Amino acid sequence: MTPSARLSPSTPPSRLRAIVIGSIGNLVEWYDFYAYAAFSLYFAPAFFPSTDPVVQQLNAAVLFAAAFVVRPVGGWLFGWLADQRGRRLSLMVSVLCMCAGSLIIAVAPTYARIGLAATVLLALARIIEGLSLGGEYGASATYLSEVADPAHRGFYSSFQYVTLIGGQLTAILVLLLLQFVFLTPDQLRAWGWRIPFAIGAGLAIVALLMRRGLHETEAFVLAKGQRPAASPLDVVRRHPREVILVVGLTAGGTAAFYTFTTYMQTFLKLTAGFSDTMTTMVMAGTLMFASMLQPLYGALSDRIGRKPLLVFFGVAGTIGTVPILTALQGTRSPLVAFTLLSAAWVFVAAYTSINAIVKAELFPTAVRATGVGLPYAVTVSIFGGTAPAIALTFKQLGHESWFFYYLAAVIGSSLLVYLGMRDTLKDSAIDRHH
Repeated sequence: MTPSARLSPSTPPSRLRAIVIGSIGNLVEWYDFYAYAAFSLYFAPAFFPSTDPVVQQLNAAVLFAAAFVVRPVGGWLFGWLADQRGRRLSLMVSVLCMCAGSLIIAVAPTYARIGLAATVLLALARIIEGLSLGGEYGASATYLSEVADPAHRGFYSSFQYVTLIGGQLTAILVLLLLQFVFLTPDQLRAWGWRIPFAIGAGLAIVALLMRRGLHETEAFVLAKGQRPAASPLDVVRRHPREVILVVGLTAGGTAAFYTFTTYMQTFLKLTAGFSDTMTTMVMAGTLMFASMLQPLYGALSDRIGRKPLLVFFGVAGTIGTVPILTALQGTRSPLVAFTLLSAAWVFVAAYTSINAIVKAELFPTAVRATGVGLPYAVTVSIFGGTAPAIALTFKQLGHESWFFYYLAAVIGSSLLVYLGMRDTLKDSAIDRHH
């Protein structure tokens, strides 16, 4: 039996090791992806010439959204790879692609040197990163759900978002170090913004080497004989209800997640009027708080079920989004901003901590990575990746608050799905097809 086909050991220490290695790779991928958002205030002038900073940020946000357009392709491609060739191989290839995208940004010439070709290079890098992340979610969600023991799947799977948020937090901490310790603002704008992308490319190589040591999951190996082609049409035709559920589950949660992570960096700067360093410090504090909530909610879901947490997010998000964002719009206090964003995370984390395991529990082993990754990537492309661009478009039109109601409405639509779905803790496809 080849190393890639060995069953993952079932003892708690070996299981924990597999989860840690899988999660660290996830952190590196999301660090690379979010470095774009964290440093866009600095590199936007190098690729999008304009005297209006809002226009520059809008252009950067459009490219951020463009990376999400290709995520469904990545969700299918890497989902197929994970379902046909193994979770381990898919996780390795995805982190290699992220390395390539980050490296391109690190070395790309500016608009002043090669004109529009610089913007094209940036777009190419984001497309490669979008493909990578499109597959990372389904493969890593599947891997973590299959390697975890049944009594603690919610807890272990929550580390997908611990590391996902940790990736963004790491990007912000790198920004803090560059802002406070190593570089002046002029140096950051001139060339310092390249440093985090170079770091990301190097870390991706380390993650690739670590993922080479992962064992394949027992569920994948045991289901080898029942594996169909797992094309997108096959998954939709055979599991239409589950696919629709993933879309409904994801819409409100992904819109909220990208609002309170990616877009907040720009919102605090352009709307609340915070300085670069104060914006970074507020975001770092709230992301630390958010990452601590993930395993707490994950463990809670193992005791009381997944559905109560999703319903809590839906209700609190629908009611609380507009007041929180309206208060953020008017505050000039970093402490108040931190408190408001932490309040938002109290309900957003009820979704982020368990959404991966809920989706994994919907599908049988043979199509799990594709079933989770593809509809998720489509929904994130529509509702998640577009959130910063929609918000900035409303701001440019002079109606920034319209976005607050848009977000509340999207969360409210997902609440209807949460209310009507079964609790996957009590009826998990992982147990039926393990």
